[in-house]
Amino acid sequence: MESTYDVAIVGGGIAGGELATRLAREGLGVLVLEKTTTYPDKVRGEWFSPWGVVELKRLGLYDLLVDAGGHHVTRHATFGDDIDDPQAALNGAMDLTQLVPGAPGPLCIRHTHACQVLTDAAAEAGATVLRGVSRLHVCPGPQPSVEFVHDGDAHTAHCRMIVGADGRAGVSRSQAGIGEHRDEPHHLFSGLLVDDAHGWPEDLQTKGTEGNINFLAFPQGNGRVRLYLGYSYEDKTLLSGAGAEERFLEAFRFETVPHSDALANATPISECHSYPNEDTWTDEPFVDGLVLVGDAAGHNDPIIGQGLSITTRDVRFVSEALLENASWSTDIFREYSEERYERMRRLRFAGRMQSVLDAEFGPGCVERRRRIRERSQEDPTLTMPVAASMVGPEVLPAEIYTEEHWARVFGE
Repeated sequence: MESTYDVAIVGGGIAGGELATRLAREGLGVLVLEKTTTYPDKVRGEWFSPWGVVELKRLGLYDLLVDAGGHHVTRHATFGDDIDDPQAALNGAMDLTQLVPGAPGPLCIRHTHACQVLTDAAAEAGATVLRGVSRLHVCPGPQPSVEFVHDGDAHTAHCRMIVGADGRAGVSRSQAGIGEHRDEPHHLFSGLLVDDAHGWPEDLQTKGTEGNINFLAFPQGNGRVRLYLGYSYEDKTLLSGAGAEERFLEAFRFETVPHSDALANATPISECHSYPNEDTWTDEPFVDGLVLVGDAAGHNDPIIGQGLSITTRDVRFVSEALLENASWSTDIFREYSEERYERMRRLRFAGRMQSVLDAEFGPGCVERRRRIRERSQEDPTLTMPVAASMVGPEVLPAEIYTEEHWARVFGE
């Protein structure tokens, strides 16, 4: 069977759903091809940073996710064994509503729910959404097409442009012949979604390090919280095998974190998955007839939680390029490619700094965190790269993303 569309989007996750909704609302013929029949709950991004919230608004998708239950967190407190007074840290929690104009703090929403909401919106806007697709093969070039099997039948969809939005494990990047760079992973990262954590303040997110664990927690409202743990490769069996969810929650029983028992005693409602924290990136995320967005074009170290914000800006750049140009040559993606390359470079630097600060363990590392925090109180520019995760990497001066700046922070 053959069909024709303006755009064929491979992948119906956050990136695919956002792009399909945006383009279909503007009247383009859009096909979305998704391999799953129901979205699986894996350790995926569930936190839009303040700069990502602004990107959502620019796409016209913010109200959609808020109406679907998106929850703003408005305060941040850092805890851990380098913080002498946890209660003072809680009382002095950072106000997240004032960081970026137009963003009332980060936005949290369950990944599977957001995917479904976005693809439903795309279908409502007129996109064709096919689930359970298999044996997919992209054919970029001057006359792009996608071959796939759906409901047992072979199909060929002809289009003006293919968009690879199938994530880090997808096929569109490799089938298009786009190379990928990958750095060495620094540590392991794991996540778990919990319910019934009603003793945890629903407006408060946290991160920090205690003992051999780096921890993060992001409330989603109504007692639901997404928890993350970072830990050394030397402890790679910590969260493997049977009982991983129970061990994960027990690790959240921190002495230095007020109300952490509310998290440790919560009810797990997802599986516990671990993965390396590495970065990947592409030199140019496009070829003739195909462009990549989201994790398919390269992903950032999850320790700074930039996945959804990166994806949403990708979607804005690509959708604007398609909607503002009559001819869809590769030239329309040059600005996107150049901006993304520098954006990911800066975020790699920020993630690397956060990993060294928060995910290296032992007495010497505790003292290093304390020493750098004290120095930062006198010179806030020292840890300014970490602020990129909130305000956006392009807002901060270029000189803080250099090895010279790294030496200022760590070369004591």
